[in-house]
Amino acid sequence: MRAVSGGEVAGILVAVFWAILVSFLAVALVRLAQTLKATTKLVADVTDQAVPLLADASAAVRSAQTQIDRVDSIASDVQEVTSNASALSSTVASTFGGPLVKVAAFGYGVRRALAGRKADVPVKEPRRTVIVGRTVPAARRKNRGK
Repeated sequence: MRAVSGGEVAGILVAVFWAILVSFLAVALVRLAQTLKATTKLVADVTDQAVPLLADASAAVRSAQTQIDRVDSIASDVQEVTSNASALSSTVASTFGGPLVKVAAFGYGVRRALAGRKADVPVKEPRRTVIVGRTVPAARRKNRGK
């Protein structure tokens, strides 16, 4: 039997350490490859599901834009009708408003004049008076002043 030198023992230890390191690296690479496969499959599945969703979202946005255009058209029509109604109202007010006010004032004056000529009786006091939100009968009102 031959004696093993220190350098040979060191070489064997380095070789064993190197083999263990390569084994760990091989296991890590296999797991990394599995992770990359799973990630690739996940990305493919997400892409397959996202494309139809994006198409649906795009269709919904187009439909909403069409509805907004319709509402905008309706709003502009309503604004035009409102301005026409305002113009018509001001025209009617200026045409009939002045004469109607004059007729009403004349009628009020005639009533007042006829009421004054009709009776030379002084105007009666009202039967009830409101004091702080309550109605007080005339009899109590007279006693209140004493």
